[in-house]
Order: sequence, then C-alpha cells, then structure tokens
Amino acid sequence: MAVTFRDYYETLGVPRDADEKKIKAAYRKLARKWHPDLHSGKAKEQAEEKFKEINEAYEVLSDAEKRAKYDTLGSNWRNGDQFDPGDMGSTYYYSTDFNPADFQGFSDFFASVFSSQPGNRQQASYYDGPIRGQDVESAIELTLEEAYHGGNKSLRLSAGEVCGKCHGQGRWGRAICTQCGGTGSISALRNIEVKIPAGVTEGSSIRLKGQGGEGMGGGPQGDLYLKVKLLPHHLFTVQGQDIEYILTLRPDQAVLGDKITVPTLDRSLNVTIPPGTPDGRKLRLKGKGLPGRGGNNGDQYIKININISPVISEEEKKLYRQIRAIHERQGDV
Repeated sequence: MAVTFRDYYETLGVPRDADEKKIKAAYRKLARKWHPDLHSGKAKEQAEEKFKEINEAYEVLSDAEKRAKYDTLGSNWRNGDQFDPGDMGSTYYYSTDFNPADFQGFSDFFASVFSSQPGNRQQASYYDGPIRGQDVESAIELTLEEAYHGGNKSLRLSAGEVCGKCHGQGRWGRAICTQCGGTGSISALRNIEVKIPAGVTEGSSIRLKGQGGEGMGGGPQGDLYLKVKLLPHHLFTVQGQDIEYILTLRPDQAVLGDKITVPTLDRSLNVTIPPGTPDGRKLRLKGKGLPGRGGNNGDQYIKININISPVISEEEKKLYRQIRAIHERQGDV
C-alpha cells in the first residue's frame, strides 16, 4: 500500500550528508520556532502539526540505525509523492514484535518503514540534556493612566506547564505523548502579578524573568514578554511619549485670548491662550507627557480647535455683521 513519502532532510532543512551536530542544531532551532506554546488559535494547530513533523524527522535522522535504513530508499524518494514500502524488499520485514502504539503520533510513512524495527532498542531522545524553556510573548492592555503612573496589575494568563504524563520529554514509551502532542508541555491558566514601570509606551515590552515556558531536562524556564497595548483614551491621543489634547475655543476666545483650565495626566492646569491664536496651533506643556528614563519626560500638546456654536443669538449675529462690515471697509477678503 502506497503512502505519502516524507523527506526528513527537507523537513529539518539540512543536506543529506549533514552530520549529527548540524541535524541537532537544525532540530532545536525549528523546535523553538514551531513550539505550540508560542502560537494561538488556528496558528497553534498548524504549529502542533509542524512540531510533530519536526520531531518525526529528528527521530529518524538522529538515530544512526533508522537513518541508515531511511537512506536505503536511495533514488526511490525522488520518484514522486507516493512511496510503496514493499519496494524496499522483504529483508527489512524480519521482526514480529511490532506494536502500533509505539508509533502513535507518527505518520503512516514512518510506521510503514520502521514498523519492523526491533522493539528492545531505546529510541533517541528528543531532548538530550537540559534545554531552556521557550520565551513566550503575550499582550497586556493598559489604560493611559496605568502607563503614566505605573504600579502593580494582576493578570490571568494561559501558559505552558510540564506535561505530567511524559514529564516534559514529549514521549511516552516509544511514541509521542498523546497528552501534550509531543510538545512536552500543556496549557494551564495561572495568575501573575506584574509590576508596570511608569512611562511604558505602545509596543514596548515588559520582561518577566522565568515566567515563560517550562524548561526540559532540568533546564530553566524561559521568560515572558508582555507587549504593551494602550487602550484608547477619551481625552488624549498618544504619540510615543507625547500626548495631545484638543481644546475647542469660541472665536472670541481665539481673537481676544483667554485663560482656560485644561486636564493633564497629573492634574488640571490653567493655560493662557494668546490673543490671535489661529485654528490648529499647538501649545506645549513641557514634561507633561509620559515619563521617560532619567527624567526625560514627554510633552503634552494642546491643539486648538476654533468652533462656532450652532446656536447663535440675534445679538451675536448683529455683532458678527458689524465685524464683517469692518472687514469690507478695510478691503479684507
């Protein structure tokens, strides 16, 4: 019965003459990239399948006996996508101790080629020696006030924990662990306390050391990186460490000037509006933006918006007519 051929060298991205060191390095690089704990939703499902493919390829190419048998396929692997294990000859089917459970989680191709492997030999371990846990990235949503003042915040996150069945090895006997799918870890909810530094900005990361994925083989935990997302604010817009506030003035306030109370992230301040302030002008409040390192704080900008009320009394209209008459006498356009 024909099954789909798998090119394990292509899966790991190594040449067919790659030595053990290159194979191991390629495997570890890909295993970290496609570790399911680093993905979510549909991407997580794709990562799990990719991770299984990588594990299967490493299972074969890291084992001298399996690799030699795989390499005996010779030019057959180039004949197309379908492979008939019967083409290998009957000399490979000498064992009677085949247990289908030994190959759970592996492809039909793997089972067809290696189902006759002697069962007394221990397979190569995926994780030989301590391996540091994966660094994990997640998002944290903050209000502008939380970003400005900093402080502590409680979060409930889904994070990887060592699989209790395979103890983080990704294997159960000779098969991929069915509980964790070969990843060595399972998702679990946990509460953590996060210290928010004052002045964090959109897109910056907060590092929580040792709060990432579980290590394997006694390796340390990875780190958790929380990427900051600032929630929209009803008064301010944010540009880096600077913030902007739109101040709406009546025409008379813009022409004659005024003193207006405006909000900041700290407290309200009285701001002097110079006479003759045009629409769109920005007034700067130095150091009233988000805090920066070494006291290098951002600024708050007040953007002037001149607006005419939709409800104008007859007395106001009369005054506007007088103003227009003055401009007409002066020849103003």
